[in-house]
Formats: sequence, C-alpha cells, structure tokens
Amino acid sequence: MSILSSGAIALAAQSVTLAYEEKCIAEDLSVAIPEGKFSVIVGPNACGKSTLLRALSRLLVPQSGQVLLNGRDIQQQATKTVATQLGLLPQTATAPDGIRVIDLVARGRYPHQKWFQPWSDADQTALDEALRATDTQNFADQPVDQLSGGQRQRVWVAMALAQQTPLLLLDEPTTYLDIAHQIELLDLFQRLNHDNGQTMVAVLHDLNHACRYADYLIAMKDGQIVATGHPSEIITADLVRQVFGLEALIIDDPVSHTPMIVPKGRYHY
Repeated sequence: MSILSSGAIALAAQSVTLAYEEKCIAEDLSVAIPEGKFSVIVGPNACGKSTLLRALSRLLVPQSGQVLLNGRDIQQQATKTVATQLGLLPQTATAPDGIRVIDLVARGRYPHQKWFQPWSDADQTALDEALRATDTQNFADQPVDQLSGGQRQRVWVAMALAQQTPLLLLDEPTTYLDIAHQIELLDLFQRLNHDNGQTMVAVLHDLNHACRYADYLIAMKDGQIVATGHPSEIITADLVRQVFGLEALIIDDPVSHTPMIVPKGRYHY
C-alpha cells in the first residue's frame, strides 16, 4: 500500500536506501510529511537527519525506493516544477562574491519567472515581504560577504521565503544565530505555517525547541525512524535515553505546555 494513501501528505520517502558512495546512511526508510504541519526531524549527530532532508529535497538520489512529491517520483519531475513546490534552506550555502543581499534574495523568484518576463509586482511584493519577515531590509544593499554569520543566515532564509513554495525544508536553520534570533526565526516559521498553511520540515539539534514548535516530530537513530507523532505523544524519558543516550527528566514547559527535556548530567543521577 502506498504511504500516500492515508491522510493529507504532499511529500514522502517510500522504502528509500540512502548512501554516499559505499557508505550506507539509511536503508529501507519510509516517512510521510503531513501537509500543512510544522514537522521537525531530531536525532543524534550522524544519524541521517540531513541526509533524509537532502533526499526529500531532490539533492540526493536514493539508491532504491522513491521520494514522492504530490504523489509522483520527485526525480522524474522537472527541476523548475519542483522549485515552485519545494524550497530548501541548506545547512551550508555560499553566495557569489560581492552579491548584494537584495540580489541574492531576488533569486528566490527565479522558479516563478519565464524567459524574458520582466520583474513583476508579485515578484517585488514577495521580495519585500521576505526582507521584512527576516529583518534584513536595513542591509539589503550591502554585500552578503560583509555580513555576520547570523545576518547571512537570515538572508538565506529570506531567499527561501521569497520563493513562496507550499513546502519549505530547513536544514538546521538556527545555525550561527544567538538565542533571541533563534526564537525569532522559529516564531516566524510557526507563523507562516499557521497563517499561510505552509508545510515546514526542519532539522533541529535543540530538542526543546523541537518540542515547542513541532506539530509533528520525527525521531531518528542510526538511519532509521524510531518514533513519529506530536511531541506530547512520543517524548518520554525512555525515548530520550533510546535515541540520545541521555538520562533526563521530562517536565511541562510553563510557556508552551509542551514537553521540556531537563538533562540530569553525568553527576546528577
């Protein structure tokens, strides 16, 4: 039975084997991304989180199995078609030397443009909204390579937002950001999800952030899916021990009323 046969699902991996040359990262892995939800992938280092996201975004071709976008093999769809449906914020990205912020963000509009089509009002609105949402409009005319790491990260987010896709994949989007900008950015993604119905899939290292923001949590270990569901349904001390090898207490977050993980530490249990 197809993994797409139940529920509203726009993106799924079906029995995929993922590898880099001879190194197998995941074997016979299946996962479905609920449409219109904020899904977060968590797990220890080198468990396959980013590799799975690369496969879902069409950057990595599975050795076997399929990634399905809107019910069709993503590898069989035209690049521009995929780019109008799915945006990606990669873990590491490099901007051309000397390019200005506004010009890099404008590249997010390329999938929506045709040959010789002039810059439209819709393009300008999308650009302005992306700059405003990420608080990057004040340095829009500056070269990207002159910005701090946190500022550059927000610029890449702006470019992904300007693409205006129904699906947005985010590989460790809070990298290089201080705690205030981490929360600001995660709040933004949550608002886009709630207000616009944009499906979000993020890889996050901070388990408490994942529990607070995710509608749907995907816990991975050793290239396999260990548990899926709402954080309040799956996060237990046993799961944290199984996935992360960490002894912890699970308490109620007093702000979001989602699970909060309190590590015991080596000398406290």
